[in-house]
Amino acid sequence: MKGRAPVRRTMKYLQDGALHLKSEIQVMTLNYNIGPGQQVHRGALDFVFWHLPQLLYKNPHTQFVTFKNLTPTPVFQFFFSNGKKLVIDVDSHSKDEIHSFIRSTLCKTEMEVEEEQTKDEKNPALFGLSDSKKCICQIPGQVPCSGAVILPPQIRGRHRYTKES
Repeated sequence: MKGRAPVRRTMKYLQDGALHLKSEIQVMTLNYNIGPGQQVHRGALDFVFWHLPQLLYKNPHTQFVTFKNLTPTPVFQFFFSNGKKLVIDVDSHSKDEIHSFIRSTLCKTEMEVEEEQTKDEKNPALFGLSDSKKCICQIPGQVPCSGAVILPPQIRGRHRYTKES
């Protein structure tokens, strides 16, 4: 683990992110300045440093664009799928204030996130090429494949109707 704050690159840190943006948000732009004498941009810079990796991980279908040293004041812009745009002025705000504001206004609720997770989980009873089990014989308690194990005559079916002499 090398670099500044290497914990940001661990899977646990990325999965612990709480910012699940609403699905209507397509693009988020982050405008801020870096360098000495940029104290009003410090909160935006810290937000990008600590929370942007989590945002990227939790929102794979949203595009994130950062613009450095292009604007006099730090601004976050959100572009929605219906063509609307929301501009948030983050001048002189801390990273925690920015995080709580975005979470309360632009993120999904905990119930919505849980509903999506349960909807995305696969049904373990299903089997086939697109599921986790390719054949019913891989499910515990089922009869094994006839190609792998020779079945007893009473299960094969052709000895069922023979008369005993």
